[in-house]
Order: sequence, then structure tokens, then C-alpha cells
Amino acid sequence: MAEFEVTPWEVSGDIDYDELMKRFGTTPIDDALIDRMRKYGEPHLLLRRKIFYSHRDLDKMLDDYEKGKGFYLYTGRGPSGMTHLGHLMPWIFTKWVQDTFGAHLYFQITDDEKFLFKDDMSLEQTKDYAYENILDIIALGFDPEKTHIFIDTEYIHHLYPIALRVAKKITFSTARAVFGFQNSSNIGQIFYTSIQSAPAFLGSVLNGRPTNCLVPCGIDQDPHFRVTRDVAPGLGYPKTTMLYCKLFPSLSGGDKMSSSSPDATIYTTDTPKKVKKKIGRAFTGGAVSVEEQRKNGGNPEVCTVYKYFYYMFEEDDKKLRQIYDECRAGERLCGQCKMELTEKINAFLQRHQENREKAKDRIEEFMLRD
Repeated sequence: MAEFEVTPWEVSGDIDYDELMKRFGTTPIDDALIDRMRKYGEPHLLLRRKIFYSHRDLDKMLDDYEKGKGFYLYTGRGPSGMTHLGHLMPWIFTKWVQDTFGAHLYFQITDDEKFLFKDDMSLEQTKDYAYENILDIIALGFDPEKTHIFIDTEYIHHLYPIALRVAKKITFSTARAVFGFQNSSNIGQIFYTSIQSAPAFLGSVLNGRPTNCLVPCGIDQDPHFRVTRDVAPGLGYPKTTMLYCKLFPSLSGGDKMSSSSPDATIYTTDTPKKVKKKIGRAFTGGAVSVEEQRKNGGNPEVCTVYKYFYYMFEEDDKKLRQIYDECRAGERLCGQCKMELTEKINAFLQRHQENREKAKDRIEEFMLRD
């Protein structure tokens, strides 16, 4: 089995998601749990296709919900660059949860984290990226009455007392074991998980009573939330419910779209010309020649273009299956898939960019301020 590594700060290798689930000790989202979700609304394609595939205590939270106990949502963004499609994917799902259950959302922008963990970034840079990223959050159409965005360094008056209580429950040996800290790690990094834990309890503090918190996010963030869940009972709060997704693939064939590979990453601000160029270079499951592909078919299992249809850009399951079967049979060539995907992404980005521009006048509708 090929080696892979998944941490909150680094993803490398070809990820075996079943193996990762075993390593982290999370629970698969099975068909029975998806069917249970149907009573609240048609499951989002990211759930239906098990891109959101693993959880901690979702069944227990639904038990509480059916007894009349509400919950709030928490997710976040580390502002180290412009927003790309990989960032949008869990946010789109989070919006579906908000719309389906009418839940409030606390959206943490961790400018402090990126300053602490990236040697080449200043606080001024992370703050600038924070406001750029906020435009993309607003552009997705979250409910301004129920969506509360905050930047750590600006909302620290409310976060710090919670973070202190969390920090007092976490030993250095635990932080070192979970995150692999070394003697050379700066002490801000060691303290940081306390800040990321704070929003998991913020809703309880603001509500004046213990309240369930649901966090949809990439499974690479699980180490932070294992610690959060461990300290919750000692602070008098429910353990955080987790919904984990697979990571949005890079156009180069890797398992995670990353700003460190801009040519294999589609940003929300990309022009149609840039999108066409990037998809034109995408790694596919095609054969070395048209003749060979017509004869032997392609391999959609490894094709990033097909994965983009699967993850976000083909909602119709029958159409998706048709693309798969035609590729396998050699009836569909890579050029056709690339053209169709380019059209779909550019149509999506045109709408998003229009909403992003309008969001510039709406930031204060969404912001939590000290």
C-alpha cells in the first residue's frame, strides 16, 4: 500500500480514505444514515455520493434534534491565499445543512493560524486574504440572519476566554502526540488548537446553555477536533459532532487541490480563458491515442475531469453514469469531457463572481464584532 500523510497542514501521497478513517477512528456514513437524513430533505449530492463520507456522533445529534434539541454549525477557513474550488465544496454543503435545518452558522477565519504556521506570511497578508475569502463565503448565498463570520484577531475578546479554558485542559504531551510538535515549533502553534476549538463552544456561550455543534469540514482537520471533543465534557459542553468530507482533487491528479500548485487549481477569480487552459492540461484516464481509446476505452476512475463531474459539476446521477459508461466503452473522448467541464465551471464562476462583487457592500451584514 502506498504511503500517504494527512495532517491539518499537509496532505501528501494517494489517500486511501477507508484506511484514513481507520487511522482516525471515525465512522462511515452508511446508507441507513443517509436514508435517515431524507426525512429532512433530499440529501445533497456530496452526501448522496459519499464525498461527505465519515462522521463522529451524527446519529446521536439527530437523536437530540428529534427530541427538540437544536444545533448550530461551525466551519472555517485559513486565509493563506485566494479561494479555490476545494475550499468552496464543504461550504456549499454547509449551506445545504443551514437551509435544511435552519441552523445558525459560526464561520471562523483563522488569520492567526496562517501567520503562525507559514513563515513567509505576515499578519497584514493574512488579514487581507481573510476579507477576500469572506467575499466568496457571502457569494454562496448563506442566510445573513443566521451566518456569523469572524476573524480570529478581530474577535479575540470573545474567543480568548473560551480558548483559555480549553488550553487549561490540554497538556503539552497531548498536543505533541496529536500534532507532532517539535522543540523547534513556536509556542503559538502549540496554543493554536485552543483557538480552533473555541467556536465549537461559542454558540453554547452565546446561547447561555450547552448546545450541540455540528462541524462539516475536510477530514484533514480531524486531529484538531479529536482534542476539542476530548475536552468538551470537562468544560460542560456536548462533544462536537463531526461530518468529514474527502478532499477536492487537484487537476494534476493529486488528492487535494492546493494553492501551492496554481496551474492545477481553479480559483474563484479565474477568467474563462484560465479555466479552459487549466482543464486542457488536466490529468485524465485517456489512452495515448484516439484509436487506442476508441478500442480499449478510458479509465474514469483515475480521471480528474470525471472526478470534477462526480464531486460538484454533474448533479444528475443518470447523466454521470452515462459519462462513465461512454468513457469505459471508448465512445467518449477526453476532449469532449474537458469541453463540457469547462462550460460548467465557467457558468458556475460567472454567477459566483457576480455575487462576489455584490458581496463587497454586504460584509458587515455577516460579521461578528467584539
